[in-house]
Formats: sequence, C-alpha cells, structure tokens
Amino acid sequence: MILQPQLIRDALNMVVEDLKLSPEELAAQDQSMTTSLMIFAAYVFGAAILMGIFMFMMRQTIIVVSRLIEYDMRKDIYEHYQKLHLGFYRQNKTGDLMARITEDVSKVRMYLGPALLYAINIVSLFVMVTYAMFSVNTELAIYSLLPLPILSVSIYFVSAIINKKSELIQKQLSVLNSTSQEVFSGIRIVKSFVQERQIGQRFADQTEVYKEKSLGLAKIDALFGPLMLLIIGASTILTIYFGGKQVIAGTLQAGNIAEFVIYVNMLTWPVTSIGWIASLVQQAAVSQRRINEFLDTKPEIINHNHEVYPINGHVVFDNVSFTYPDTGIKAIRNLNLNIQPGERIAIVGRTGSGKTTIADLLLRMYDPDSGSILIDEKPLEKHNLAHLREKIGYVPQDVFLFSDSISNNIAFGTEGADQEKIEKFSQHALVYEDIIGFPKTFETMVGERGVTLSGGQKQRVSIARALIKDPEIVILDDSLSAVDTTTEQMILQYLNTALKGKTAIIITHRIYESMDFDKIVVLENGTIVEEGTHAELLQNQGYYARMFEQQKTHPAD
Repeated sequence: MILQPQLIRDALNMVVEDLKLSPEELAAQDQSMTTSLMIFAAYVFGAAILMGIFMFMMRQTIIVVSRLIEYDMRKDIYEHYQKLHLGFYRQNKTGDLMARITEDVSKVRMYLGPALLYAINIVSLFVMVTYAMFSVNTELAIYSLLPLPILSVSIYFVSAIINKKSELIQKQLSVLNSTSQEVFSGIRIVKSFVQERQIGQRFADQTEVYKEKSLGLAKIDALFGPLMLLIIGASTILTIYFGGKQVIAGTLQAGNIAEFVIYVNMLTWPVTSIGWIASLVQQAAVSQRRINEFLDTKPEIINHNHEVYPINGHVVFDNVSFTYPDTGIKAIRNLNLNIQPGERIAIVGRTGSGKTTIADLLLRMYDPDSGSILIDEKPLEKHNLAHLREKIGYVPQDVFLFSDSISNNIAFGTEGADQEKIEKFSQHALVYEDIIGFPKTFETMVGERGVTLSGGQKQRVSIARALIKDPEIVILDDSLSAVDTTTEQMILQYLNTALKGKTAIIITHRIYESMDFDKIVVLENGTIVEEGTHAELLQNQGYYARMFEQQKTHPAD
C-alpha cells in the first residue's frame, strides 16, 4: 500500500530533474521519459490490484467469520431462552426478548465484522504510513502528524457520548418492539374496543422518543466527520508549508512533498472512519451487555437426572407451598394430596384458588418453595425432566396453537404420528367433522395462535394433541369451557373410556356428573377445604354443594 506514494515520488522527482535539462536534451530523452512514466504507471496499477486482492481476502475471512459467529450467537441465545423458567417470561416482554436476539446480535456482528475489519486496516495502515514518513524526514513527519493528538482526545470524549446514547436507543427499540408485538397479538381487542387511534398515538409517541434519541446520535456522528476532515486538512496544509520550506532550503525534494500529501490523504478515510468505528464498538458493547443480562440468567428448573424411570402415575403433594416469584402471590399453602395410579380426580374452586398452579408444579414449570412432589415415590426433581413432560398430557386453560397446519398442531410433541392416528384422535376430540369441512381439511393453516379457529375448535385440537401422546398422566385445565353442552357430553363419554388406567386430573369451574371421579378436591386460597366423592361433598353442604345447586339452577348454554 505504501509503495504507491513512493513510486509517485520517484516519478515526480524524475520529471522535475528532466525539466532542468535544456530543450535539446529534453527532446532527446522524451521517448525514454515516456517509457519510464509508463513503467511507473504500471507499477502503481499493479500495486492497486495487489492491494485489492489482499483487501478482498481479508474481507472474505473477517466478514464470513462474523456471519458464522452471528449464527452461533442467535442459536445459543434461542437455546438458552428455551431453558429458562416460566417466571422469566412473566417478568420480561416478548418484544424485548426479540430485540436482543435480532437487533442486539446484529450490532455485535457489525463489531466483529466491519468494525474489526476497518480497525485492523486503520492500525496496519497507520503503522506503515508513519514508519514510511519518519524514514523519509522526521521533522516533516512530526509536523504532518501534529494534529492527530487532537483527534485522539476528540475520539475519547465523543465515544463516551455515543455509548450513552446507544444504550438509550437500544432500550427504546425494545419498548417499540414490545408495544407493536403486544398490539398485533391483541388486535381483536384493539378493534373491538375501537382503540386503533389511541393505540396508534401511543406507538407514535414511543416512535417520536426513538426518533429524538436516534437524531441525537446522528448529530454526534455528523459533527465527528467534519472534525476529522478539518484535522486531516490541517495536516495537509502543515505538510505543504513546512515541506515547501525544506525544498527551498534544498534539504528535501519536491517529490517528497507529493509523497507526504498522499500519505496524509491515505490516512483520511481511516481516520474519518474512526468515529463510525467508535460508534459501532460502543453500540456493540451496549448490545453485548444486554445479551449477557439474559445469558447470565440461570434457569431455575434444572434437569438433575438423565436416567429414565417408568411412570405409573402415583402423584403425591406432601405439604407443598408455592409463591409466584414475580408477583409475590402465595398460590399454594401446605397442600397435601395423594392420587393413586389410574385414579381420576377433579379439582374445583374459585378463580385464583390455585388450581392451575397445581398443574404448573406437576409439570415442573416451577419448583415448590417448601414441601415435595413425588411421582411413583420419587421426588419430581429426580425424574428426567423431558421424559416426565412427555408422559404428561396437558391441555392448558389458555390454549395455544402454532401458526402451522391443523395436522402438525395435533401431532406436535409426537415422533412420526401418521395421518391415520391424527385423524383418529381428532375424532375422539370431536373436532374431525369441523376439520374436514375446511377447504384444505387437515392441511388448513390455523394462523397465529390459532386465530382462524373458534375457541371450541382450538380447545378440541388441544385435547387431541394431548391424548395422541398416549400419556400416563392427563391434566385438563378447564379445557371444555368453550364447547357446547352436547359436544362436552360426547367428549366426556370418550374420556371416561380413554382415561381408564391413566391418572387423570380435571381442573374445572363446572361439575361433570357424567364423569366418574374417584375423588373431588375443592381448593380455596391454595388450600384443600373439601375432599371426597360427589355424593359425600353434596352431603357436606359446603362450597361444592352450593356450586352444584347454582349450576343446576343456571345451566350453561
């Protein structure tokens, strides 16, 4: 790279020396001078090609590696997200999670790719150019580089400002992502309450904040560029002034001034790009810090055992208490419950009594604060976590379907379930007739969160998805609330047969007389207040009896 200025220096010196010749001597050497200049031009052109080849190879190496690192980072963050407990997702917004795995990772890649590439280029070029300058003339090199300390101080102060502004911008971007994701997920509610204008204004306000912060950073970058050019211009003026004085004094040749001017201009882009690189480095530092916040979050639910034990379905809650860490709500208090293998129990109670928490604890989405949960006389934490969840068929209260075909949603969590099996369990869940009524039948795409299906259809697809696993323990969390009475009775009749020999826990707000429960548990404030068969609880004249009478008086439509 530094060969080009030296070749130009020699060519210019040759021309200057030839200009001192008489017209006759100059005419005689005209052909020789032309040939020499052509040779110099070829050398300069060859040096440029060689420089381009090396730059291409360096870009191929660093940029490709940065893309591979970006791929690994996204994969590692995604895998880490999957290991984190439910409490983490209750405390953090989805938009923020998405921003860290997309925008923040991209910022880090820009540091590992372009920023690192140009930083290496700057350092190597600066070292070679300054060495070449000092080797030619120390005094002129000092004058030429005199403005650079001002540059260093400027970079130090500007980088601190960029770092602070970059962190604020990344945080505001997370707010924007969270706001938009929340609105799009709840677009039905937004439209039904005619809140498009208000929500749009709220998003516009957040966007305005993001714009102001981004413009603040852009202003810093805009001031930084001209400052760099001013410093480089000052170096050029100093080079010409002091170099010219030395040429007049006869201690320096004219070609050396051209050489030094080219050297200074060779430093123009690297030096002016320092601000851009500093901005990338600061943004990457902020982004990496945000990524590390989540990567440093340790999963609270850890698989302590990789050995697989057979599960028969004997479930015991031994004096279990649990408080949600994010809200401080004590959901379960000193709960004692014994469910024998193959038993079918119902858990009823008011909203907030702790029914769903029992399902979460049994699936080991959370670990209890005190007491222990045993399956087949082994503490829950000693079971292989993946195997435990494979053997539990769970239909949650808040049904979630993936943006995929109905067939894939039913087969989710099973290995190689064929179409015949999928159709069979859709019939058991009484959703088969609905599915074949769709133009694409089982290949119908259900949309995000199953938005194209009705509430009852989503619940029945979810039931089919749980039962197709052939689990040893089945948990149905208020999973028939959105179906009509006739369909409900038909599904219950099937469950009476299908759940024989399996431990079944039915969490409900309604009383199913057609279900033959071995035991009914009534919860209130996280504690069992009643326990027994249907007939026994009616005799107690407690909450269950009142609930039963109310249901008979006001049956569900």
